[in-house]
Amino acid sequence: MTDDNGGVLTRTWAVCLLATICCVLWGSAFPCIKIGYRLFSISSDATASQILFAGCRFIIAGIMTVLIGCVARRRLLVPSLRTWWKIGKISLIQTVAQYLFFYIGLAHASGVKSSIIEASSTFFAILLASLVFRQEKLTAKKIAGCLIGFAGVVLVNLSGGDLDMRFSFNGEGFVLISALAYALSSVLIKRYSVDDDPVLISGYQFLVGGTVLVLCGLAFGGNLPRITGAGLAMLCYLASISAVAYTVWGILLKYNPVSKVTIFGFMNPMFGVVLSILLLDEGGQSFGLRGVVALLLVSGGIFIVNMKWTKRPVSGSAT
Repeated sequence: MTDDNGGVLTRTWAVCLLATICCVLWGSAFPCIKIGYRLFSISSDATASQILFAGCRFIIAGIMTVLIGCVARRRLLVPSLRTWWKIGKISLIQTVAQYLFFYIGLAHASGVKSSIIEASSTFFAILLASLVFRQEKLTAKKIAGCLIGFAGVVLVNLSGGDLDMRFSFNGEGFVLISALAYALSSVLIKRYSVDDDPVLISGYQFLVGGTVLVLCGLAFGGNLPRITGAGLAMLCYLASISAVAYTVWGILLKYNPVSKVTIFGFMNPMFGVVLSILLLDEGGQSFGLRGVVALLLVSGGIFIVNMKWTKRPVSGSAT
């Protein structure tokens, strides 16, 4: 349990542990989504079906989050009219806009460039929190940590000729909008969780956003061609990733500066690469020396942002 100031949740070691758990879960989503597509027989170019799949995932995640919240709080979690307005805005930005733009953009851009552009959401979140919403100060160490961490993401994604300077609005542009949407949602969660329960906000925004995604997927002709027990189990696992990771992330944002938490987002593609190698039959992939260096860069960026600079006491003047 924690007090109104966050208690142990503001400790650097606790933030590091919980944020890393979130990133491991999100990293596992990359290969598990691909496995889910196979189990449901969704082809790589079936964007509408992928959006439908995502919508089903988030509806289940919303139900899980609300139920867990009710059990933990020992009461029904029912949003007030004022809170519904906040839930609507976050669901529109975090779940609907982020995933719609990402899935459509991914269909017109390489996975490498999409992963790198998506990682820029950490930059955007810190800039928005510092320069627009004035939630914290923009410092040299935050900028340095972001640059070093981002270099690690770029390094781990460099492969062959997948990275070039071409840019299309409905490809890389849409992925960039997705990154901006995620960054804005992080800042809004920080802002709204001051007066509202982040578990309640997370659960209901998943329900609202997931419903919109399902409707969009169906409207564009999406379907789930093959439904099996294994596929449903994978869908429930992906939903539990969202329910746990986003809820814990929201709680961390409630009690900590945005930069202290979002900098860990650079770990997502790292875990995504490692877990994809372990779980998917993608021959030729290996983490190797480049992956180790990239991991060190990302870890270094996180350390720089979260380290506390202590001033040396000035010795008294000689008499």
